Amino acid sequence: MSLNILGVIPARLDSTRFPGKPLKKIIHKPMIQWVYENSKRATLLNDVIVATDSSEILDAVEQFGGKAILTRKDHKTGLDRVIEVSGKMDKFTHFVNIQGDEPAIHPETIDGIARMLLNHPDCATATAAIPFSKVENFMSPHQVKVVFDKNFKALYFSRSPIPWRQDSADVSQAYKHLGIYGYDRQTLLQIQLLPPGNIENLEKLEQLRMLENNIPIYVYVTAHDSVGVDTPEDIAKAENLLKYIAH
Repeated sequence: MSLNILGVIPARLDSTRFPGKPLKKIIHKPMIQWVYENSKRATLLNDVIVATDSSEILDAVEQFGGKAILTRKDHKTGLDRVIEVSGKMDKFTHFVNIQGDEPAIHPETIDGIARMLLNHPDCATATAAIPFSKVENFMSPHQVKVVFDKNFKALYFSRSPIPWRQDSADVSQAYKHLGIYGYDRQTLLQIQLLPPGNIENLEKLEQLRMLENNIPIYVYVTAHDSVGVDTPEDIAKAENLLKYIAH
C-alpha cells in the first residue's frame, strides 16, 4: 500500500496561560519555526503544513518559507484542526499531528510514527513514548504514562504512575507518553463522530476515547524526549533540548 503522509502542526494564537506563544522567540526563531523545520527534517513525511486560526501565524510561517492554512476559530483541540485539514487535502492518506508548542520535537520521533503507519496494515493510530529516567516525573500527574503489550499496542494511558510496583523507585519499565499522533484518514473521520468516553472524562485524556472504542494505538518508543511550552518558564527547558538537535 502506498501512503501519502502529511505532517500537520496545529497552532492557535490565543492561549490562556501563554498568549501568542507560537510566535514567541526561542533562541533566534519563533517557536512555530522550530517545530516546522524539525518536522521538515523527517524523511518519511511527504509534506508539512501549519494549521492555524491566525492570519498572523500564517504570515509568520510564510515569511520563513513554510506552508500554512487557515482553519476555523471555534476548534477546541488541535485534533479538530487536523480533521479539518484532512477534509481539505484529500490527496493524503495519513496524517501526523505534531504539537505546535513542542519546538524540540525530534525528526526521528516523527519518522518513527510514520514507520508504524507504514509497517503495520492494522495501524489506525500511532503515538510515541520514551522511558522515564526520574522517579519524580513518573509520580507527577502532569506526565502522562502509557503501558503497551508485546506488539507495542497501547493498553492504557494514565496520569497515575503505571505500571505500579512496590519498589516505586524503579522506573525501568515505565514510559512517558509524548503527544504526537499518526492517523489514517478513516480513523480521523471515525474519531470526529465519537462522543467523549467515561474513562476519558475521568483521566482528562483524549486518547482514551480511541481505546474505549476499540481503535488500536501503536506506540513507537523513541530515544528523544520533547517538552511542551505551556508557560514562559518552559522556554528555558525547550532551549536546553534544542542544543541536542542539529540545526
